Amino acid sequence: MLNTYRSLCDAKSRVAIVLHKGNSNDQDELVIDLSPLRMQESFEKIAERCIEYSEFPGGLIDSGFDSNSNNTSQKNYNSGETDGELPMNNGNPYETCPIYHLPPYYVTWKHVSRSDAKALGKKLANVFNTIEPKALKSRKPNHVKPGKGRRHGGYGIG
Repeated sequence: MLNTYRSLCDAKSRVAIVLHKGNSNDQDELVIDLSPLRMQESFEKIAERCIEYSEFPGGLIDSGFDSNSNNTSQKNYNSGETDGELPMNNGNPYETCPIYHLPPYYVTWKHVSRSDAKALGKKLANVFNTIEPKALKSRKPNHVKPGKGRRHGGYGIG
């Protein structure tokens, strides 16, 4: 489910903001994945700005990048082993590879109360403009039962 949401965020070029609920109220974790933005050069700056803007202590940056080089490591999800580095055949992998081949770049707040985590998530969702617009109300008449079409007389046709 999380990979599907990450792919959706990648398609929309938006960060993925996820609240992982813990067993108790103060064990929640808020995670922001910056990798769907596909701006590898700016990840560190954006992550630092998130931590500064949040005004919540304990923001951690967790990246899947190798600190010794600009290459990213690829994880083989079938076997759980690392295959080394992503192929750099056509330049930047963030321009050519699908999101599930790219390592995540997380900003994480751990051990946050649920109300604080939700407030921070909403605040950052406004900053990154990830809030989905509300769905329009259906134009279907109120007296029509679900599943009834024109052929079945659902719209007052005999």
